[in-house]
Amino acid sequence: MAAEIVRVTTEEQLQLGLDIRMKVFVEEQKVPAEEEMDEYDVIGSNVHHILLIDEGIPVATGRLIYYKSDAAKMQRVAVMKDYRSKGYGRVLLLALEEIARELGLETSILDGQCQAEPFYAKLGYEVISTEPFYDAGILHVRMQKAL
Repeated sequence: MAAEIVRVTTEEQLQLGLDIRMKVFVEEQKVPAEEEMDEYDVIGSNVHHILLIDEGIPVATGRLIYYKSDAAKMQRVAVMKDYRSKGYGRVLLLALEEIARELGLETSILDGQCQAEPFYAKLGYEVISTEPFYDAGILHVRMQKAL
């Protein structure tokens, strides 16, 4: 894997990431489109989007928003089906964490789907929610990692 890590700065790059999310979350996981899209699906100073491109193909995306004064919240982490279990999710999350560090943030928070909890745990995240909760009809846990 030699994916290019792209910090999204154009509407075209943003749309490529949104297309990945529509395929992964809306088509595969049946999340209603109106729940998938929100006010952070823009290019701006309060949100940072990442796109992974492998041999010209957009394969993964994710975003970071400010959660608290010293914490980032990682969101909308999505890897195209044919590219899962190949390290793209790890590269994506590490790139988001690097941005958070550059912004001076000390903690990374995420709401991970329960089925992805082992993946996040391997990257140093620990569950901080008392019990799983539903988001868009899918069970999640809140997880945290010191940066």
